[in-house]
Amino acid sequence: MTRKEQKEERKQKILMTALTLFVERGYYDTKITDIAAAVPMSTGLMFHYFESKEELLLELVKMGAAGTKAASGSSASTQETTGGTAPVEIPPQIYLEKFLEQLFSYAKEQPWVFNMFVLMGQARRSGMPEEARQVALSVDTIDTTAEMIKKGQKSGVFRSGDAKLLSKCFWASVQGIMEEMAMDKEMKAPDAKWLMALLLK
Repeated sequence: MTRKEQKEERKQKILMTALTLFVERGYYDTKITDIAAAVPMSTGLMFHYFESKEELLLELVKMGAAGTKAASGSSASTQETTGGTAPVEIPPQIYLEKFLEQLFSYAKEQPWVFNMFVLMGQARRSGMPEEARQVALSVDTIDTTAEMIKKGQKSGVFRSGDAKLLSKCFWASVQGIMEEMAMDKEMKAPDAKWLMALLLK
């Protein structure tokens, strides 16, 4: 392993340790010395990677925002076909169900994903460092999913009603499940169809 690879591996270890402690103890109750001790490394060495606890939080929230945007971006309901032809539209109900299945499956393989959901929820609250809070609030899953719900309503597969409110209820359910699974390591992932029942006619 090269020196650069070792440095990157250590940086990731710091981030994952901080993520766990922020979720388990809370951001304000976690000290930078707690993170250093858990890695383990000296506090002085940690400052070579991150200048402050606020910088650590911001880096984690940026990771969470990038991952969420990639998973539910503006092209979420389209899939490029090969050969340079036009995109194929994926029915919104199929896209959302498959998204949930993949999310729960991936999170079980990579448990830090559960913690990231919890942290992103915490970071949106008032009282958190403002720069990290603004990054967390920039993740627009509600409006993106609301547009998909509107398409499903037009095609007759989704229940009628305020698409944005339905989207908020859908994501609140996902958030709650991820938080429960972060706390209860033995909890099984729910069937994606249970959550889809919130939206389907």
